[in-house]
Amino acid sequence: MHQHIHNVVSQIGKQIDAALEEAVPETTGAGDDLTRAIRHSLLAPGKRARGVLLMLAAGHGQAERPEAFAPACAIEMVHAASLIFDDLPSMDNATLRRGRPASHCEFGEATAILAGIALLNEAYAVVSAEHRLDGDCRADLTRMLSGSVGLEGLVAGQFADLHAKAPMTAEQIESIHARKTGALFAAAAQMGGRVAGRSAADIEALRDFGMSIGVAFQTFDDLLDAVSSRETASKTVRHDGEKPTLVRLNGVEAAEEAARAGMDRAMAQVSELGPDGQLLAQFAGQLADILCSKMKQRPEAGTDTTSMS
Repeated sequence: MHQHIHNVVSQIGKQIDAALEEAVPETTGAGDDLTRAIRHSLLAPGKRARGVLLMLAAGHGQAERPEAFAPACAIEMVHAASLIFDDLPSMDNATLRRGRPASHCEFGEATAILAGIALLNEAYAVVSAEHRLDGDCRADLTRMLSGSVGLEGLVAGQFADLHAKAPMTAEQIESIHARKTGALFAAAAQMGGRVAGRSAADIEALRDFGMSIGVAFQTFDDLLDAVSSRETASKTVRHDGEKPTLVRLNGVEAAEEAARAGMDRAMAQVSELGPDGQLLAQFAGQLADILCSKMKQRPEAGTDTTSMS
């Protein structure tokens, strides 16, 4: 069973990579530096977790859903843009992302910002151009995607995260996580359900599933920041500083338990969605296993973790 979901996720990830490559081809000329910056972030090796989630929610694990690749690419474009902005000197001032220099380190801050804006714009263009989806569906997908970005989504979550100060309760921390990270996972699951033509009740269940995954995912990310090496995480670590997190509030073991519980909750939320729900639940379990395994690859004794910020 584990091998089956691994194979499905791996295949979908490769298909999303190919679709993203096609969506933003290499260029020559006046704008080639901007295109390189876009591709640098968008095509960097990653889990494609949000895009894969959308495809599975659309039923692609059971039948071919080629029309779902456009919104899956859009989700990954928005995510890539958010990482560019998150790494900027005015935000987290991180230097490594997905094993590559952060965009602003490689191309300069101005080009990085423009690349992020271009990716956000292209995300909506990709959805609107998918004519295998009817107009009402494309409008709904655009609404779901924009909602995950704006004042109730990751922009608001990033603002709250930047200004968060201890002491905070676990509920307050998870409220930030819900907007900063959960919103895009929730949108991915919703959008997949809309592509599949599911009922409003099913789409709401998918939204809850995505939100649970996203909040748990952010806790795992905070754990990675706290206990992993720069090489293991493939990004800048030890960067949360005094920022309130469940790790700082309750410790590593309790934070890991909370993240695992969030993934278990997600799995229960799709239990009534038939074969698609079973694949989604397996995906959540696999994602948790991968993140836990990565987190447990601790720096060796004597590693200079101060240089990993």
